[in-house]
Amino acid sequence: MSRGHARPATPPPRRRTGPRRKRSQPPVIRSGPPRSEQVNVLTAQASTETVLAQSPSTSVPAAPAPVELPRIVNAREVAPSDARGLSKSFFERLATLEEGTPERQYVRNTLIEMNLSLVQFAVRRFRNRTDGTDMEDLVQVGTIGLIKAIDRFDPSLGNEFATLALPYITGEIKRHFRDTTWAVRVPRRLQELRIELARGKEELSAVLDRAPTVKELAAHLELDEDAVIEGLVAANGHSSQPLDTDQNDTSDSPTRALADTLGEDDPAMELFEDLHTLAPLLEQLDGRDRLILHMRFGQEMTQAQIGERLGISQMQVSRLLTRTLGRLREGMLAGN
Repeated sequence: MSRGHARPATPPPRRRTGPRRKRSQPPVIRSGPPRSEQVNVLTAQASTETVLAQSPSTSVPAAPAPVELPRIVNAREVAPSDARGLSKSFFERLATLEEGTPERQYVRNTLIEMNLSLVQFAVRRFRNRTDGTDMEDLVQVGTIGLIKAIDRFDPSLGNEFATLALPYITGEIKRHFRDTTWAVRVPRRLQELRIELARGKEELSAVLDRAPTVKELAAHLELDEDAVIEGLVAANGHSSQPLDTDQNDTSDSPTRALADTLGEDDPAMELFEDLHTLAPLLEQLDGRDRLILHMRFGQEMTQAQIGERLGISQMQVSRLLTRTLGRLREGMLAGN
C-alpha cells in the first residue's frame, strides 16, 4: 500500500433478495371498441370492398326520354304520306301529356290539322249527295268526327289511325244528312220559308208563352196567311216519322204506333177470291165427284176410307180425285 491517505474501500454491492419489483408506468386510456372488435370491423370492411370490386355495377335504368317533336308551322301543308309517320310520334307524345297543358294543346291541334286530308277524302265520297249543301260545311262536320277519333285513339293497340278515323268522319257526315235532308223534295223557296217560320214561332212562343197562331205568325213575319200555311205544310217534308212512333201524347191513354193504324193485305182475301171463283166450277161436277171432294177435303177421309164408303177401290178414288182436281184447276186458270 502506498503512502499517504489510504483510499476507502468500496463496499461490495448489495444482493437483492426476493422478487424484483417492476417499474410502474402510466396507465393507457383506450377509446372505442376493443382491439378485437376493431380487427373484426376492418376485416368485414375489406371483404365488402372486395366483393363490390368484383361484382358488376347494378344501376337503376333511367326513364326513357320523351319523344322530341318537331315544331310544325303549318300542319295543313304536310303531305298525307308524311302525316302518317308524324302522327304516330305525335300520338305517342299525346298519351304522356296532361290535360290542359299548352304542349298537349299544340300536339292535339297539330294532329287535327295534319289529318284534315282524311276529312277531305271522306267528303269527296258524298259530292253527289250535297243537295245544295256547301262542301265547306261538310268539311266542318267531318272535322268533328276527326276530333272524336283523335280523342279516342289508343296508339298502344298498334292500329293505324286512319282505320279508326274514317268511320268516325263518315258517320258524322251521314248523321248530318239524316238530320238536315228533306224527306220529300220541295222548292228552295219553301225550304227557306220553313227556317223563317221556325224562327218566328220561337220568338212568338217566348213572348206569348204559347204556340202562335197562323194569323200571328203571318203578322209577325209580314207574310200572307196562305204563305204561312204553305210553309207549315212543306215543313212536314223535312223529316219523316218512323212507323213505330207513338201517336198518343197524353200519358193517361195507351200508346199506339203509327204502323198499327195503317192497313195491310189480309191473307184471307186471297182464299175468299179462290172460293168465289171455285163455286160455279163445283156446280158443274156430278154428284159423285162433289161427294168425293167433300169426303176428302171436308171430312179429311183417306182414299181407302172413301173407297170403302163408295164400294170402289182406293186406286179408283185416286184416279177420280186426280181427274176432278185437274178440271177445277183448268177452270180457275181460264177464269183468271
